[in-house]
Amino acid sequence: MSNALKTLFFLLVALPGAALAAATGDNQLDLTSHWVGYTAIAIFALAYLLVMAEEFTHLRKSKPVILAAGLIWSLIAWYYAAHGFTSEAEVAVRHNLLEYAELMLFLLVAMTYINAMDERNVFEALRSWLVAKGFGFRQLFWITGVLAFFISPIADNLTTALLMCAVVLAVGGNNNKFILLACINIVVAANAGGAFSPFGDITTLMVWQKGVATPQGVVAFGSFFALFLPSLINWLVPAAIMHFAVPNEQPSGGGQAVAMKRGARRIIVLFLLTIVTAVSFHNFLHMPPVIGMLTGLAYLQFFGFFLKKTYHRELNASNGEVATELEHDGQMGDLVAFDVFSKVARAEWDTLLFFYGVVLCVGGLGFIGYLSLTSELMYVQLGPTTANVIVGLLSAIVDNIPVMFAVLTMLPDMSMGQWLLVTLTAGVGGSLLSIGSAAGVALMGQARGRYTFFGHLKWAPVIALGYAASIYAHLWINASLF
Repeated sequence: MSNALKTLFFLLVALPGAALAAATGDNQLDLTSHWVGYTAIAIFALAYLLVMAEEFTHLRKSKPVILAAGLIWSLIAWYYAAHGFTSEAEVAVRHNLLEYAELMLFLLVAMTYINAMDERNVFEALRSWLVAKGFGFRQLFWITGVLAFFISPIADNLTTALLMCAVVLAVGGNNNKFILLACINIVVAANAGGAFSPFGDITTLMVWQKGVATPQGVVAFGSFFALFLPSLINWLVPAAIMHFAVPNEQPSGGGQAVAMKRGARRIIVLFLLTIVTAVSFHNFLHMPPVIGMLTGLAYLQFFGFFLKKTYHRELNASNGEVATELEHDGQMGDLVAFDVFSKVARAEWDTLLFFYGVVLCVGGLGFIGYLSLTSELMYVQLGPTTANVIVGLLSAIVDNIPVMFAVLTMLPDMSMGQWLLVTLTAGVGGSLLSIGSAAGVALMGQARGRYTFFGHLKWAPVIALGYAASIYAHLWINASLF
């Protein structure tokens, strides 16, 4: 068992033995040393082992955590009802559901826009352009890394990694060494790029939507941009070292050009406008960002209606061979293909439901009393800086979503700099292992047999250098925020 796992089990299992099951304020029972608490931990641990084994079992990760969430809360509700507390568990689970609903709807709108751009060939056009340019392996290593770093703050790290990996596979051919190094670089760059933007990773989105108050003010949308340089360092350090291992060769073959479909550029503009709307709702109207995102979904719905109604008119405006060529190339899109609800249906529902299970499971463990004990050990006894570094290491094993949700549930009293530090470490810590982030897991499937767990593990010390360098950079550059 790794040191990080030992730490995790120590925090969640060993310490609760010191607590007693007793009634506390607000009719909340401390079950940390009761069989209900131990059973809840065992259920969550078993569910997460199944999540980590998804690559081998092919059991979708949402299934075990959804079941675990139901079992944990049913145990809590049964025990509370047996002791005369009939509404406490219900109130707590409704609070968790509200937090989940805000994040789920926010992500659903973002995924819908990404799927709409994908259907309009935005990403495929970029991929074909890069392939056709005839760049060398080392040039492509840096180009895909730069694009991954700067696209992920808008399009999220998973989508960005998949797009860049498609480019690497298209030009890499049988050069497995280049494909491995390029995929590692993409994972690190995408995770690092997502760490300085609320739209780049779920962890940053969670912190932004929570509206955490600090002595320096609320952690607002613009606060995360202070992480730009530390995030850049997190990617550049390992990339600069790996550069010398990339084959200095020229790939063979080209690629067929792919044109974007009608309305693609306007959808990109609408997505940017939706982001502005969400930020404005939160900053100026003091409304949850999800309200602005759902308003932005209406932009896409109306534009989809416009595309459908004007399809024949624009097609007929093109005469003869030009119209036939447009239809043949698919640049006009199909008449009924652009349906916003089909883009909603294509959202990554397994991820969204996995997020539900995680929020409810961690919420249940917090309601039992484990998170308050963990917070006491990590953020009081060890100190916030050490605790936040540990959070990043844990996110390489346990995924950053439950780790960050646990921190937000604990809500330790920290400065702006410390909240940005935990956002950074939780976001980039997943790069240490290929299973530590959604981007890494997805690329192991996309480049199966070429980008592997052990191939990534070989370069983990180099990635760890970037992890340490980014932390020191943040502590130095943003010292005034601590």
